[in-house]
Amino acid sequence: MAKKKEVTVEDRLRALYDLQLIDSRVDEIRNVRGELPLEVRDLEDEVAGLNIRLDKLVSNLEVIDNDIAGKKNLIEESKSLIKKYSEQQKNVRNNREFNSLTKEVEFQELEIELAEKHIKEFKVQIEQKKEVIAETKERLKERENHLKHKKSELDAILSETEKEEQALIKKSEEYKETIDSRLVAAYTRIRTNVKNGLAVVPIERGASGGSFFTIPPQVQVEIASRKKVITDEHSGRILVDAALAEEQKEKMEKMFSKL
Repeated sequence: MAKKKEVTVEDRLRALYDLQLIDSRVDEIRNVRGELPLEVRDLEDEVAGLNIRLDKLVSNLEVIDNDIAGKKNLIEESKSLIKKYSEQQKNVRNNREFNSLTKEVEFQELEIELAEKHIKEFKVQIEQKKEVIAETKERLKERENHLKHKKSELDAILSETEKEEQALIKKSEEYKETIDSRLVAAYTRIRTNVKNGLAVVPIERGASGGSFFTIPPQVQVEIASRKKVITDEHSGRILVDAALAEEQKEKMEKMFSKL
């Protein structure tokens, strides 16, 4: 039975740095997309909101049109009653009946006057709503065009990067399976807590990558020996020597070019 190869600290460091390079590549792809997916979602919500508003405005117009029709019917009814009462006045038997009919005619005339006033007010409302509808339609058209442009922009980026991103995510999971779970947990925790997502960094000009804090010479020697996992006391990042980092970068670049 073949003896299983012992995994050294150096093996772990190389695997961790490979994982970092893969995840950083995914970050780069997502940065290219940037805020586009959010912009598209916000635009879709805005377009949906404008459509709802437009529907409500059109419904309001219909309600006002019905109200005007109702007032016009009332006017016709009042005119019909005025005609009826005026005819009845010709056949009254006394002043009391005549005065009573006169009051009925005056009441109907007031009803007509009030209905005409309401119709004028409704017509003003219609004009105002028509202006708002025109503005909303213009805004909707502009937002729909903007959404179309942003969607095509996002689709173009997705078509270029989605396949690579999915392949990288799969690779990331595969690499995590080969690394000690405690190291993966530490890596994930550090990566979550730093802005640029860099949990494993090489020594650059005597300091940890992306940091201005100098690493003591003795610690640099320990890192270069690759005998234990060492973290930066200031940032908590896992440190690797520049030579290892360069070797792994070359190896991973070849892999990325094949995805």
